[in-house]
Amino acid sequence: MKKIEHIGIAVKNLEDSNQLFSKLFGEASYKTEIVESEGVKTSFFKVGNNKIELLEATDKDSPIAKFIDKKGEGIHHIAFDVDDIEDEVKRLTKEGFVILNETPKKGADNKLVVFLHPKSINGVLIELCQEIVLKE
Repeated sequence: MKKIEHIGIAVKNLEDSNQLFSKLFGEASYKTEIVESEGVKTSFFKVGNNKIELLEATDKDSPIAKFIDKKGEGIHHIAFDVDDIEDEVKRLTKEGFVILNETPKKGADNKLVVFLHPKSINGVLIELCQEIVLKE
């Protein structure tokens, strides 16, 4: 793993949270995006070399809606940047971590993503991210 790619925060209302975090960071979100497969609308902020992703459920059965129902708003996951997501999945599986989706899927911000089950890593949902490189 190369670095923390972003920290994901589950929110009930993205518009209100964008205003709040814009005040906190002193600048507006640089990107919003809907990820249909996850039932979520996201918003990204840059804070120095780091990113914060706000996540609002677009479907009452989405993972974010279930998270907020169970735990309330707050930190949802920590994402790490990797060079080769498939190699990392193999390595982490051998190390005994439980992978939620062994086949990488398209996530927000032009990334392939895989999630590690929180029960296998002290209750923290971990996301692995690999930049999608477009071939010409």
